[in-house]
Amino acid sequence: MSQPESDGPSAGKQRGTRLRKGSKLFRRTSGALALLVALFTVGLLYAALSPSNAPAQAAQAASQSEIDAGKALYQNSCISCHGANLQGVQDRGPSLIGVGSAAAYFQLATGRMPATENGAQMARKAPVFSEQQIKQLEAYIQANGGGPETPTGDLRNMNDLAKGGELFRLNCASCHNFTGQGGALSQGKFAPPLGAATDLDIYTAMQSGPENMPKFSDGQLTPDEKKAIIAFVQTVNKEQIDPGGFPLGGFGPAPEGLIAFVVGMVAIVGVTLWMGSRA
Repeated sequence: MSQPESDGPSAGKQRGTRLRKGSKLFRRTSGALALLVALFTVGLLYAALSPSNAPAQAAQAASQSEIDAGKALYQNSCISCHGANLQGVQDRGPSLIGVGSAAAYFQLATGRMPATENGAQMARKAPVFSEQQIKQLEAYIQANGGGPETPTGDLRNMNDLAKGGELFRLNCASCHNFTGQGGALSQGKFAPPLGAATDLDIYTAMQSGPENMPKFSDGQLTPDEKKAIIAFVQTVNKEQIDPGGFPLGGFGPAPEGLIAFVVGMVAIVGVTLWMGSRA
């Protein structure tokens, strides 16, 4: 009779321990199941509500197709001067590594490339390639060389026209004239007039620095400052703004000096002849 009494408390403790262990196991199992259900639910909601990856994959495929098409165009029209790997060819054409799609756009859209002849400077003419072909060449050069990319969107900052004029006079007027009409430089080169230039032409020119023009990085001129310059140039071109008087500067920086020289020489010769006749 004494044995069952002595076993009673011990057996109760063992049953309590087993119950506690079972309860802990149940809590852990139910917690894991709840976590799995929550993760599964989140996955279903994400799959249902998130945008499909198909457009991104299509864009990537289109980009690769543009690169391939650009490579074919490059091998047809550019390789003889710029090399098989964009490294350039001595005495023919510079390297295109690092120039970016911005430089490619400017040279191709303004018809300066492909070059038809050697000269001190390539003049603007009708583009050889279509808009689509230009984009394909841009994609190929950007993918293989890197560099500044062709911008998109609105490229005019009309809210700061005065600042654009100040920046233009500080950075551009010494070559392009105060009214953007261009002018002569040394060694047969020239700063072209900006009348025919589009917003994108001007922006990519500032990015790439073609010919004798310096390159303006975003550290030198911020994107907003570039857009302010474009707004000023296009306003001057379209509204024919003139600071006053007969627009001699419309022909470039040379006419003022030329007229002063001619008038001065005529006066000197006239006075000399008059003095000679009086002697």
